[in-house]
Amino acid sequence: MSIVERPVPPGRAVPLSRPRRPQRPASAGPDPTSVASATETASMQDRPRRDPLRTAARLSPLLGLALSIGLVWWGLEAGVLQSLENLQAFIDSLGAWGPAAFLLVSAASVVFPIVPGGLLVIAGPVLFGPIEGTLYNYVAVSAGSMLNFAIGRHVGLALIERIFPARTVEKFLGWTRNRHFTRAFATAIVLPVAPDDLLCYIAGTTRMRWRTYAAIILLCKPWALLAYGLGVSALLLRFLPW
Repeated sequence: MSIVERPVPPGRAVPLSRPRRPQRPASAGPDPTSVASATETASMQDRPRRDPLRTAARLSPLLGLALSIGLVWWGLEAGVLQSLENLQAFIDSLGAWGPAAFLLVSAASVVFPIVPGGLLVIAGPVLFGPIEGTLYNYVAVSAGSMLNFAIGRHVGLALIERIFPARTVEKFLGWTRNRHFTRAFATAIVLPVAPDDLLCYIAGTTRMRWRTYAAIILLCKPWALLAYGLGVSALLLRFLPW
């Protein structure tokens, strides 16, 4: 049989066949382009992502230091820090806003240490007097410590390890493996030498009861505040030009 070609109608284009893509022989190995793209994708997935909370925790001390320097510079320029009388007069002029701001900042510094809590504990007796300032310190630090325990109880180590260095967290986690952890925790709260904010977070991850924790904070915290706040502030007031 002979193959008869059909005539193409006038005005209709003849379809052109697409050129076939040459196939890579199997013996030639994988395509270098696909291998490079796969390697790049794997490296991007393995690359650690920056944690904004961890970055903020690392930069917060610098931010707090810069803020403190700025406030000291403003106080010297405005004459507030020229004498203790001027400073206390400025605090009195704020009315109820002065103690409220101090309580809020002090409690927040226990939860997230933007400003070192030790500086605020010293500042309390200086700004408001020994009795009133120590009382404000006690209320603010106790409130912040309660919040730390609640966060540790409901969130766990996932948040704690993002705020504090892993080596420090692991060090104090070793305390929780001791059966006398409650006694060690109470001793650390009494003595103003341990990182109380981290210990309060970690205590929330243990089986310690709320009433036990609250009793330790409310009964043991005043001694550290009296020894550190009143003691250091008295030395500063004695040796400063004020």
